[in-house]
Amino acid sequence: MPHDNYLYQLRDIKFQMKEWLDMEKLMSCDAYKDYYAVDDLDGFLDVNYKICRDVICPANKEADDPGFKFVGGNEHAAVSPDVFKTVYNTVCEAGLGPQWGDREVEGRLPLAWYAPILEMQSGASPALVMLWCLTQGATTVIQYNAAQRFKDLYLPKMYTGEWGGSMCLTEPGAGSEVGAVSTKCFPTDTPGLYKIKGQKCFITTGDNDCVSNIIHLVLAKTPDAKPGTSGISCLMVPKFWVDDNGNITKWNDVTTVGLEHKLGLHGSATATLAFGENNDCYGWMIGEDPVDGRGNGMALMFQMMNEERINTGIFSLGCIGSAYYAALEYAKVRVQSKKSTDPKGPSVRIIEHEDVRRMLMLQKSIMEACRALIYSSYYYIDLSKEAFTEEERELADDFFMIQNPIAKAFISDMAWLMTAESMQVHGGYGFMEEYAPASLSRDCKIYSIWEGTNFIHAQDFTGRKYTMKGGEPFKKWMEQIENFIVNKKTAAFEKEFAMMEEAFAAFKTIMELNASWSTDNKQLKQLYATRILHSAARIICGKLILDQGVLAAEKLAELGDDHYDANFYKGKIASSRFFVMNIVPDIFGVLKAMQNTDTSCIDLAEEAFM
Repeated sequence: MPHDNYLYQLRDIKFQMKEWLDMEKLMSCDAYKDYYAVDDLDGFLDVNYKICRDVICPANKEADDPGFKFVGGNEHAAVSPDVFKTVYNTVCEAGLGPQWGDREVEGRLPLAWYAPILEMQSGASPALVMLWCLTQGATTVIQYNAAQRFKDLYLPKMYTGEWGGSMCLTEPGAGSEVGAVSTKCFPTDTPGLYKIKGQKCFITTGDNDCVSNIIHLVLAKTPDAKPGTSGISCLMVPKFWVDDNGNITKWNDVTTVGLEHKLGLHGSATATLAFGENNDCYGWMIGEDPVDGRGNGMALMFQMMNEERINTGIFSLGCIGSAYYAALEYAKVRVQSKKSTDPKGPSVRIIEHEDVRRMLMLQKSIMEACRALIYSSYYYIDLSKEAFTEEERELADDFFMIQNPIAKAFISDMAWLMTAESMQVHGGYGFMEEYAPASLSRDCKIYSIWEGTNFIHAQDFTGRKYTMKGGEPFKKWMEQIENFIVNKKTAAFEKEFAMMEEAFAAFKTIMELNASWSTDNKQLKQLYATRILHSAARIICGKLILDQGVLAAEKLAELGDDHYDANFYKGKIASSRFFVMNIVPDIFGVLKAMQNTDTSCIDLAEEAFM
C-alpha cells in the first residue's frame, strides 16, 4: 500500500519563495504587478496543500493498485478508478492544473509559483500529477507555434482540463536516438493536413478516461525527409475530430494498442499508440510545411521537452520530500536500542541515534538544496519572458538553459538515492509495501530515464550548454558563483566558504579538462560527463543553500532564540553547513579521477566483464 498520509511541510517552501528569492522584483514586472502581490502566494499554496492532503494523497492507494486498466476500444481504452476523476476535476476546478500553461492571458501567474504547487502535488501522488502536466506541456507548443484557428479550437478546452495532451516521440526503434523515427506523414490536397502512419510507445497519458479528447503532438517524417533529426516534423493529431465549435465528431484512427506494465507510476497510463491502422488518421502540421525535406519538429518538441525536463526535476523533488517527511515521522516514534552515550539506559527513539540523524540530515539538505536549484531555475524562466530589459531577459534565459539539464538529471538521481535513504531509516519496515518509501522508490526511478536519459543531459551540459554563444553564458554563470563566494563570506560560515572556495577551484579545473577533452579525447569526455554534471550540481547547489544559510543566520539574529520560527532557521543553517561540508567535497574525488585519467572501464575487454 503506497503512502496515503500527507506529511509535507510548507515552511521551507515559503522561506525559499518569499524570503530568499527576490519575489518583489518578479511581481513588479508588467505581466504581474496589477494582479498579484507576493503575499497572494500563500493562498495558492494553502489551497493546494489541502487538496494534496485531502484529495490527491488518499487516492494514491488506488493509483498504485489497481491503477489504470486496459479495456481496448476506440473511445477510452484506458479506464481508471472513479477517484481519479475526482482528483483530476478537483485540481482543474481549483485552477491548479493545465491552466498554468496559458502564458498569454492577462492575469497569468508566474511559473515560479507553479514550482512549489507541482512539487507538493507530485509528493502527494507521483502518478496522478501526470494527468494534467503533459497537457500543460502540449499547450505550450500549440500556443506559441500553431495557427490561430487551432489555438482557438484546441487550447480553451485543454486549459480547463476537458481535453488532454500528449507528447508522442518514442518508438520501438527510436528512443534516445530521436532521428530514427519511422512514423510517416503524407501531404494531402488540404494545405497543412497530413495523413499519419506509424506507432509510438511509452506515451505518458497517451490514453485516459478523465478527458473526452486528447490532442497528440506527434513527431513524424515526410516521404522525402532528410535523414536524422533535421527531417522531423511535428503534427497535432487529435484522438477525435472536432467541428468548428469544438464539438467532438468522429474518431481519428488513433488506437491504443496496450498499456505498459511498469515498476511504478501505475496510476499513469503509459500507452502504445498506433496511428492510421485503418488508413484514416490525419493531423495538422504545426508551423510551416517542410522545405527540401527539412522540418522544424525537433525545435518545436524541445519547447515542450524543456518544460517537461524541468518538471521532471520537480517530480523528483516531490518524491524526495515525501520520503524525507515519512522518514522523519517514523524516526520520531520508533523506539529501538540504547543511546551510545547511555548504553545501560532505556531504549530510545531512533531519531536520537547518530547515524539516523546523519541519514535525516542528508535527506533534508539534499531536499532543500535541490529545491533552491529548481525554484531558481523556474524564476529564470519568468524573468526570461517578463524582465524589463532585453539584456536581463537574455541572461535569465541563458542561466535557465544551463541549469535545466542539472536540475533534471541531478535531482532525479537524488530521488532514487534519497528514497532508498528513507527506506533505510525505516529499517525492515521500509521494505514493506505499507510504508511510503517502497512505492516512492518504485515511482521515482523513471525520472532519470524519461525526457532524455540523464547521460543525455550530461552530454548536453558538458557540450552544448558549456559552449553555447561562444561560452559567454557559461562564463557569466560561473562568475556569479565566484562572486558569491568572494563577496558573501561571513565569519559565522568561515569553514563553509573556505570549502566552497576550494571546491570551486577544483570545479574550474574539471571544466578545463572537459574543454580539452572535447577535441583531444572524446572518450574521456563521454566517460566523465555524468560526474561532471554532478559536480556542477554540487557547486551550484552549494552556493544556493549556503546563501540561504547566511540569510537564515541573519533572520535568527534578528528574531532571537525565543521566536516561534527560531528552530526553522536553526535547521536551515544546519542544512547549509551539512551540504557544503559533506556533499560538495565529492567534487574532489571526481577531479582526482579525471586528473589520473582513469579509463579502466573502457580499457577492459568486453569478454572480461564477467
